This record gives sequence, structure tokens and C-alpha cells, in this order.
Amino acid sequence: MSNDPTKNWCQEVYEAKGAGLILYGRALGLTHGEAEDVLQETFLALMQLQERPEQPEHYCVRSFRNRALNYRRSLWRRLARELESQRWFERSPAETPYERAAMRCLGELPPEQRESIVLKIWHQYTFEEIGQLLGLSPNTVAGRYRYGLQKLRTSLKGQVYERHESMGETIGILDAAPPLGEA
Repeated sequence: MSNDPTKNWCQEVYEAKGAGLILYGRALGLTHGEAEDVLQETFLALMQLQERPEQPEHYCVRSFRNRALNYRRSLWRRLARELESQRWFERSPAETPYERAAMRCLGELPPEQRESIVLKIWHQYTFEEIGQLLGLSPNTVAGRYRYGLQKLRTSLKGQVYERHESMGETIGILDAAPPLGEA
């Protein structure tokens, strides 16, 4: 392993955020392969920085987001994404029908809601951090998150999960966050 402090912090950020950034790329409309390409470009750029950013993980997510949005603007890539849209997440042989249903419902959300949910749940960002990342108010982000969760609940209502119990009204992991100031 190198003694270069730039590579050490980059490696730490990669280990902490790499897999989550692939999912975030999917939430932004990239295919799995495109998200991997953007991830690689992001870390190549981070390794070329002269000094470590003040908040490396936030800088990395913001850099990834900017690169992902630029990447997907191309017409040809958009056409390829539309063909890929049936495979929003990478499939696994161990994947249950319930997981597929949840992934399908997440993939059908408006991009703004899907993005807020992925950043909140998988990246464990606060609404304030997501707002800073997206250039929005925390209340706007919280609203997108809550509306997205409501749509997921509606889509998944009546589904049965692995214990074969009805999901009913509330999905524990998808419970809405408390209003700002009460957290």
C-alpha cells in the first residue's frame, strides 16, 4: 500500500461509498455499467486533487452526481438507458419476488423522489445534507422523501413479504422521517 495520503483518503472514501454510489447512479437513471464508469471517472479525478477536500465523502457524492448528470445527457445514452430500464438493479439469483417488487416500485418513482430515498436510506444522509448536495432546501428534500415513501407504500400495499404476513398499512423500514426539528 502506498504512503501517499491522497490515495489513502481516496481508498477510504471508495470503500465507504463505492457500492452506494453505484445504486445512486441507478437512481439517477444510469445503467449499472454506466454507474461503474462514472464511479471510476469520479475516483480518478479525486486522486488527482492536490489536497484532501474538507468533507471527502460529501465532495465525492457531489462529484459523482455532477458526472452522472453530465453522462446521461447524451441522446445515445438515453436510448440505451430506455432499453436497460427493465433491469434497474443488477439481478441476483437469490433475489426474492418481494425484492423484485420493491425494486420495481422504487424504479417507477419520479427521479427526484427516488434520489431522495436512495440518499436518505442507503447513504444515510440527513435532509440538510441532501439539500446541500442537490442545492435544495431540507424541507423540499423531506417532502420528496415522504411523497416517495407514500407511493412505495401504496404500490406495495397488500404484498406479502418473506414471513408471509400482510404488509398492511406501514412498512417499518420505509417509515416516513419525522419533520425537521424533531429528529
